[in-house]
Amino acid sequence: MLVAETTTQSTARSTLLPMVIIGILFFIFGFVTWLNGSLIPFLRIVCELNEFQALFVTFAFYIAYTCLAIPAAQVLKISGYKNGMVIGLLIMAVGALVFIPAAKAQNYGIFLAALFLLGSGLTLLQTAANPYIVCIGPRESAAMRISIMGLVNKGAGVVVPLAFTSLMLHGIDQFTPEVLQSLDEAARQQQLAELASRLVVPYVCMAVVLIGLSGFVKFSSLSEPVLDDAPEEETVANRWGILQHPQIILGAIALFFYVGVEVIAGDTIGLYGQGLGVSHYGSLTSYTMSFMVIGYLMGVAFIPNKLSQEKALLASALLGIVFVLGVMFASNESTLIADVLFGWAGIPVVPNTVMFLAMLGFANALVWPAIWPLALQDLGKYTATGSALLIMGIAGGALLPLAYGHFASGGNSQTAYWIMIPCYAFILFYALKGHKLRRW
Repeated sequence: MLVAETTTQSTARSTLLPMVIIGILFFIFGFVTWLNGSLIPFLRIVCELNEFQALFVTFAFYIAYTCLAIPAAQVLKISGYKNGMVIGLLIMAVGALVFIPAAKAQNYGIFLAALFLLGSGLTLLQTAANPYIVCIGPRESAAMRISIMGLVNKGAGVVVPLAFTSLMLHGIDQFTPEVLQSLDEAARQQQLAELASRLVVPYVCMAVVLIGLSGFVKFSSLSEPVLDDAPEEETVANRWGILQHPQIILGAIALFFYVGVEVIAGDTIGLYGQGLGVSHYGSLTSYTMSFMVIGYLMGVAFIPNKLSQEKALLASALLGIVFVLGVMFASNESTLIADVLFGWAGIPVVPNTVMFLAMLGFANALVWPAIWPLALQDLGKYTATGSALLIMGIAGGALLPLAYGHFASGGNSQTAYWIMIPCYAFILFYALKGHKLRRW
């Protein structure tokens, strides 16, 4: 008994440091990713953009996942996972530093290049870090570790918009379109330059932190993960054989739609609130992330003991449709929902239509963890290829927000959220039938 207890304590100690290091990295994932929701309305003012143009922020960031997911895997084969994380952090540091000339020139193209670099580094970092979650402890407790990392990631999504609003958006009433239009050209450009310059210090600090973290990881005791490599005969499968498995093809499509609606809910809420005159629009992404954290906690508590993955996905799709209808048709004046849920606690309230957009975070929380196991089930030798396909589905975060921006800039930004209805409808189909299909 004493030997068993000593072994358990030793395992816990050996797991703790890697968990702390990977937890810090997942916080960085969330910090950089969900900063976009506050950055979009900020850059819309600085670079004088319409809604469609502003949402190229999400395109430049998320398209990096699609372009570099497979190259990132090749880099890791050469560098190893630990060094891969170091390289990813350094690429992100370069991306953060590129914000300096972008802010000085107020050049949207340079901003987008910086965001692509951040997304590229993050792609490599995530590709390297995720295997550690499974490998640094017992496989039977891997789901618990994944859930903890998800909470850390989304927790960063709650914190960063609040910090951005505090640091960057003070006195933002001086930069409203009405105020800027009342100034002569020289004064207007001076005001915009002053606003853009606010980005310099935070992104220099971000670069310093990323460089310091890369050194910490490099010289840490973090060892290479012990991966379960498939036998050779399983890795040389016919490259087109994956197409014979509907559950993974439809799962990748469902994931494409999911990432799209997740990014729309998290990254356009500030832009939407800005259009409605919500004073604290820069922090609205934290509302969506808070509801997402609640969804994660419920998933940890109820899956799989009281709620199956299939039912969780079904409920998520149905709630998504209901909440989108709420966004489209709820009141822009009444704050009743926010008053009931948290207004009594002194948290700033928002119109009902914004609340429905924030509550999509709750609907979205369990989609990612539900789709992955359902899509990869029964793939056998095609599991690795299937995982790559699912990662490619992150492209939804690049393309669908742009589609929303197109309809919003050409008409009513509230009704433009209809674009999420077919996305949730497909996720609903996948929950009901798509994941069960084993032949076309």
